[in-house]
Amino acid sequence: MRNYDDDWTEDQRALYDECYDLGEAWAGDPETDTDQLQDVINLAEADDDELADVDLNYPPLVDAVAEATGEQVTSVTADRDDPAFRGFVDGVRQGVEEDVFGL
Repeated sequence: MRNYDDDWTEDQRALYDECYDLGEAWAGDPETDTDQLQDVINLAEADDDELADVDLNYPPLVDAVAEATGEQVTSVTADRDDPAFRGFVDGVRQGVEEDVFGL
């Protein structure tokens, strides 16, 4: 399910949507490594204190944000207020079969 902030602009919602779709497609790809999926699920389930706005250079996340923004990206901040980060992890969570990781 898509999860926007009420105060996001149309551009932020579009970025969220693009990253959500990329995350969902990546999670649904049979070629995607289950350990990588679990890493992203762990990010999606982490609370804000655990994330602590760390810069992540996790390749699937960085690639999705780079594709969505059309800019070269080397890291993404683990911040639920960032539409790119939240979109990707929400999309992955949606794209993973629920029985796979006990969601």
